[in-house]
Amino acid sequence: MRIGLLTEGGYPYVSGDAGIWCDRLVRGLGQHEFDVYALSRDHDQERAGWVTLPPQVHRVRTAPLWTTEDEGPTLGRRARRRLAEFYGDLLAAIWAEPGAGSAPAAEELADRFGNALYSLAELAREEGPLTGALRSETAVRALERACRAPGAPRTAREARVPDLLTVTDHLERALRPLSLDWYGEDALAAADLCHATSGGTAALPGLLARHFSGVPLLVTEYGVQLRSRYLALGPDAAAPAVRALLAAFHGRLAAEVYRRAEILTPGNAHARRWQERCGADRARIRTVHPGMDAARFAEVGEGPDRSDPGTLVWVGRIEPAKDLISLLHAFAEIRREEPAARLRIVGVPVDAEGEAYLGHCRALAAQLFPDEAEGVHEVGDNPVSFEEIGGPEAPSLAEAYASGAVVVLSSVVEGFPVSLAEAMFCGRATVSTDVGAVVEVIGGTGLVVPPRNPRALAEACVTLLRDPERRARLGAAARARAVELLGVEQNITAFHGIYLEIVSHCPVSRDDTGEPLPFATPAEIHAPGRLTAPTARPAPAWADPDPSRPVAATAGKGTR
Repeated sequence: MRIGLLTEGGYPYVSGDAGIWCDRLVRGLGQHEFDVYALSRDHDQERAGWVTLPPQVHRVRTAPLWTTEDEGPTLGRRARRRLAEFYGDLLAAIWAEPGAGSAPAAEELADRFGNALYSLAELAREEGPLTGALRSETAVRALERACRAPGAPRTAREARVPDLLTVTDHLERALRPLSLDWYGEDALAAADLCHATSGGTAALPGLLARHFSGVPLLVTEYGVQLRSRYLALGPDAAAPAVRALLAAFHGRLAAEVYRRAEILTPGNAHARRWQERCGADRARIRTVHPGMDAARFAEVGEGPDRSDPGTLVWVGRIEPAKDLISLLHAFAEIRREEPAARLRIVGVPVDAEGEAYLGHCRALAAQLFPDEAEGVHEVGDNPVSFEEIGGPEAPSLAEAYASGAVVVLSSVVEGFPVSLAEAMFCGRATVSTDVGAVVEVIGGTGLVVPPRNPRALAEACVTLLRDPERRARLGAAARARAVELLGVEQNITAFHGIYLEIVSHCPVSRDDTGEPLPFATPAEIHAPGRLTAPTARPAPAWADPDPSRPVAATAGKGTR
């Protein structure tokens, strides 16, 4: 089976989001062929390069969302009129509200948005890339007319010229896949299945491959892209009109993706609820937990307990959403009950905001826990430490978890709690805030408290610190649950079955008699000898029928 794997800011880049998950999936499904179509996030990601790719990845094609390589041709008068018409329909459908009476129904608005989206893609196919046209005066005027049209929401009517320019620039980047040359018979049209590793812009090439060539689309969301967009459009990030217009656009795009995908695979019930609220059909949703490598935690999880009975451990990316401030205040209360307790914060910031947050946390820790001159700790020994993986106290991730009697998660926002799952593989008792998929993941093998509640967090931690037998029981149950539900093997098996289910019901092509041909490249071409393969779509020029010979990526636009 030939899979077109669609990513945005992810695999195969070294710094890509969800790169580890994608790499495990591709390596685990060695019987299939993968072509990766990657939208890059920024210059730093491009410069960092790719991970080492397995032989089943036959080709990688990339396109940047952060810069413009091809402005496209200057459109003639007729093409500009069509652009204004299609783009205007798209914009009008974005913020129109379904209602009763003469107001358009929700299905009608969804159809209008989808038709306009695919009309723009067809225009790009005929005229060339629309990159420059979607930032032109024609596009800005179409946006202004839509904002001033009767029935437009008040926030849209209040948009000023700078707001219109900001929205236009954002929409052009989000719609850039419309102009890519990824949809011919030598690219996505030759795939049996498109697998988008997130919603939103990453899934847009899959929508177009479905529209142009009938290729079925599978969408996996381990973090809800729409929710991430909403959070990124906070009050400090953009003006109210910009936030409202962009949120409406991403909501419509998510609804179109969910409507057209053959199957949706959220990573947890939290993501599933978001999809259902955006109109996803419950019958087409299959929850598939992220596959995690249990082997690197096996020694800790199955070996003797080497933890310090009074140590709490927090592991993760340092950022405001993790709410380390509440954790530090909770630890101050813990110290009043358990003076020998220690807190290890293991992690690094990922951006400038995280750096500033780490500095704030260090300052608060110094204020709450000044160095003690006497008592349990020696002079200069602070009970809170900030560490990184690879240091003398935490040489590996598994060792960081192994040192703690209790692992704590204090987040106020969380999708799939990776650090919590890792702690479970290590057989550690956990105390977590009730956010995201936490309850679904731990399933009763740890304590859960409300977010932003330092006192409740402290009480739960003290309870486990004082009860080693309960810690041991919860840790053993947590490891058993993680091994059963969250391993790589379960993830790969689930996707292998889903791939076969989709292709068996949605073959891309048929033979001369109308019978379905479920696979683009018949299995017989990989068998030794001179077997005659049944009639099928011709394999593209880059597909080498000899699996023993490595296949190089083809040169050309958008190919690496």
